[in-house]
Amino acid sequence: MDSLGLFIFLILVCLQWTAAPAAEEITWTYTGLVGQSEWSEYFPDCGGTSQSPVDVVTTQTKYDPSLIPLTPLGYSQHGNRPFTLSNNGHTAVIELPEWMGLGGLPWLFTAVQLHLHWGSGGPSHGGSEHTINGLSADAELHVVHYNSELYPNMSAAMTQRDGLAVLGILIVTGEETNDAFNNILNYLSRIRHADQKASIPAFDVQSLLPKDLKRYYRYNGSLTTPPCYQSVIWTLFHERVQISKAQLLKMETILYSSKAEDRDRMLLQDNYRSTQLLNHRVIFASFSAESGKELSPGEVTAIVIGVMCGCVGLAVIIRFIVKTIRSTSSWDVLPSNRPAPTPRAKEPEKANEKKQDVALNSTSAAGKREEPSASLQTEP
Repeated sequence: MDSLGLFIFLILVCLQWTAAPAAEEITWTYTGLVGQSEWSEYFPDCGGTSQSPVDVVTTQTKYDPSLIPLTPLGYSQHGNRPFTLSNNGHTAVIELPEWMGLGGLPWLFTAVQLHLHWGSGGPSHGGSEHTINGLSADAELHVVHYNSELYPNMSAAMTQRDGLAVLGILIVTGEETNDAFNNILNYLSRIRHADQKASIPAFDVQSLLPKDLKRYYRYNGSLTTPPCYQSVIWTLFHERVQISKAQLLKMETILYSSKAEDRDRMLLQDNYRSTQLLNHRVIFASFSAESGKELSPGEVTAIVIGVMCGCVGLAVIIRFIVKTIRSTSSWDVLPSNRPAPTPRAKEPEKANEKKQDVALNSTSAAGKREEPSASLQTEP
């Protein structure tokens, strides 16, 4: 009887073990049976109160002057060893060498990997995980680091609240090709299917980052994929990085989330998590609202139109002034260079007066000369 009971107990344990696989063995997706809305059922941390990504409302951020510029350590020292690029079924990942790290945080963080998130509809259709004032970018780059001062490795650090530091770089599209991103995109064809890996030439990882590393947003959050551990110090840069439309199209259409042996091929698209509630968390900014204020397209258009109108108005005013000066020069300035008519009229009068004075003087002189003659005639 005891043996039978023990046997039944062992069978029940085995059935329970097969029915409830470990969390890391669960195949999750962004949509489907184990999609975003079901993550918390299989990965409890995904239902926590400090989840990522979030929407950054710039008017609600708090300026923190103690946030110093971040310092990438060894990002440009890629050496001669190639990087490993892989498709894990959720994104494209590049493993980073351990000599790369991050300064400017309370502890030293060592680089682990970088990966990308994107959409499916091309430019202006979303694809980034974080949003700013409700607006998403076309894609997003994440560079993951672990706290190497406090923890021995990534596995030990990822479950601790201060264990990870992730850089978030928003990506938008434009006309120019970003050569730095071609160091990744040009080799995606080698890892088209899930679980495929390839060695690629090493490159300057810092060339992927924005130039301005001083202005950023900082908050405490989580991994944006299961198991969603709430262990990430997030740094989201204010400045966006630009790639071309052709580069975005390659990112969105070349990879599959399915394996090479799968009959049904599924494109790897829309691999971004929707924004999560802040739940009273504060997002800090390393810059004041005035210095980091972003203009909307409408504001930019209004400024351009205003400048053009101002230039046209200034041109009209200058033309009017020039015409006025020319008119004044023709009618007022030139006559003033001629001899004044008044002095000409007075000169003859002065000459006549001189002649009259001479005549009078002559007459008076003659009279004086005649007076002695008269006296001589009157004398006896």
